[in-house]
Amino acid sequence: MKELAGKVKLVIKFFPYRYRDYSRIAAEAAIESWRQGKFAEMHELLIKRSPKLDRDSLISYAKELNLDVEKFTKAIDNQEGAAIIDRDLKLAKELDLYVTPAFYINGIKVLGVRDSDYFKNIIFKELENAKKK
Repeated sequence: MKELAGKVKLVIKFFPYRYRDYSRIAAEAAIESWRQGKFAEMHELLIKRSPKLDRDSLISYAKELNLDVEKFTKAIDNQEGAAIIDRDLKLAKELDLYVTPAFYINGIKVLGVRDSDYFKNIIFKELENAKKK
């Protein structure tokens, strides 16, 4: 993203897996962290510390990131991110997505974990194609 600043846009959607413990509340935690300006930091903790994604663990991560813990706790308890999550789940169903991570680069579907070179190849090819148009 740094290398291609101004040329690419990253859009993140939430797709909590319904059969995975705590995925929904972890998505709620990510949304509230985004609202408090710490999405990337929370996302990193969620990945590193999985499967410890229970409510108490999420609140401890919020404390670690110096979030407004009272606001954070209220948000996850009241499912304040539900509309965003439900919208993204609907989109995933429309796109016939069933795995994470999933990426779209100009309509090209990329499923699963890939290294940065894999993404760069697609992105550079798409940027080159855009120049030709």
